[in-house]
Amino acid sequence: SFVSVMIGDPDEFYLVGSNFGYGFVVRLGDMHARTRTGKAVLNVGKQARALPAVAARDLEHDYIIAVTTEGHMLVTELSELPQMVRGKGNKIINIPGSRLKSGDEAVTALSLIQDGEKLTVHSGKKYKVMKPDEVDSYYGERGRRGLKLPRGYRNVDRLEVEQITASED
Repeated sequence: SFVSVMIGDPDEFYLVGSNFGYGFVVRLGDMHARTRTGKAVLNVGKQARALPAVAARDLEHDYIIAVTTEGHMLVTELSELPQMVRGKGNKIINIPGSRLKSGDEAVTALSLIQDGEKLTVHSGKKYKVMKPDEVDSYYGERGRRGLKLPRGYRNVDRLEVEQITASED
């Protein structure tokens, strides 16, 4: 079980997801537990595990970036995911069932990005900065497989988004 303490505005939204590629959007206020034992929000089943929640900035303009352990990356609209209080959610990125069950492939990173922002893909000591048009080339419908990242950058440790501040617009 994954225990996380989150503090903030109860009306903020978060992307929650599992390493099996499913997720949904939840209001922080709906994650608050009323008891000391906590509250289950994401139903991951027996084999899957929860990934860290990602704060959403704009439900209409945020895009999900999902990357698998095999280096498949998909960029898709956050607005395509349901808002739920608890559950499993919908498929974000497709990983063949046999690969999930055998443990050969899983989602390693989830992040959120907006149009015009740069993405840095960290893979060990190496990293690759992707300009907005390169990030756009990984766009696809929710639930698709995604495209493979370039060789040498497929074993992703983390994703870093360079957010555009209001003064840069």
